[in-house]
Amino acid sequence: MAATTMPSDPATRAAVAAVRAEVEGLAALAEALQGDLAGPFSAAVAAIAAARGRVVVCGIGKSGHVARKVAATFASTGTPAFFLHPAEASHGDLGMIARQDVLLALSWSGETPELRDVVSYAKRLGVPVLALTSEPGSALAKASDVALVPPRTPEACPIGLAPTTSTTVQMALGDALAIALLDRRGFSAGDFRAFHPGGSLGARLVRVGDLMLTGKELPRLEQTATLSEAIVEITRGRLGGVAIVDARGRLAGAFTDGDLRRALPSARLDEPVARYMTQTPVFTAPGVLASEALRLMTERPRPILLIFVCDNGCLVGAVHMHDLLRAGVS
Repeated sequence: MAATTMPSDPATRAAVAAVRAEVEGLAALAEALQGDLAGPFSAAVAAIAAARGRVVVCGIGKSGHVARKVAATFASTGTPAFFLHPAEASHGDLGMIARQDVLLALSWSGETPELRDVVSYAKRLGVPVLALTSEPGSALAKASDVALVPPRTPEACPIGLAPTTSTTVQMALGDALAIALLDRRGFSAGDFRAFHPGGSLGARLVRVGDLMLTGKELPRLEQTATLSEAIVEITRGRLGGVAIVDARGRLAGAFTDGDLRRALPSARLDEPVARYMTQTPVFTAPGVLASEALRLMTERPRPILLIFVCDNGCLVGAVHMHDLLRAGVS
């Protein structure tokens, strides 16, 4: 990598220094995970995986903000979890913790007083306590069953006080736990989509089989059908085309509005539609990502609006471009 010089602008210089400090903190964490932190990390993953309940993630202040995000990442990747505010816990919310759960408590100093009641309650229930703290001799670390102690590195803050590098390291370690559990469970893209049905993430993971028209909604005719019957079927289906299948239900061709316009000047309505169909229609499979189907439809000299879906050669569905766009696929 070519050497770089620090920018002359003070604001940009401070920003670069902050980012570099946090990068160094993450590098130290990665090194620790291959050393002294490897054993506790594996033990924490095993404890969470063995729990029959949920991961209760707890923290206050900046650690509380990190804890909320860690809980959300767990939940979205197949590990049931929720955030518990330690101050609210002491006023009735301790009842949210069940015997089948596991507690993950975040406190960089390990001496956060608001966590005491939560940890004590978890210990009385026999709930495993996992600590994420930078102080191995702290009260939290000593009370835990597994202490995750990342290396202390300088904060990005120039006065060394504002939680910056420390919260980045906490967040990364939480992500590492979630990803390790995801990998252990064999969590798939399909599982991920089940937890993210809305928004762009869900749309990116939609498959053709989720959107295709089937059964009576699927316009189809056998090769022996006439042009007249094809016109009726196209009109009924309102998709601008009809699939032509052989006697075994295999896709033999496609007949669209465009094919009809080209045929009508000279064709008779009682002629076989097979004579005028497109004999090599574009098709896809149910398991293909909808975004890939959209690419097949648009990245052509002449884009198409309707694509048929086949499973082992047999017609099983059809998808119109409007269905893809309506689902947010792009």
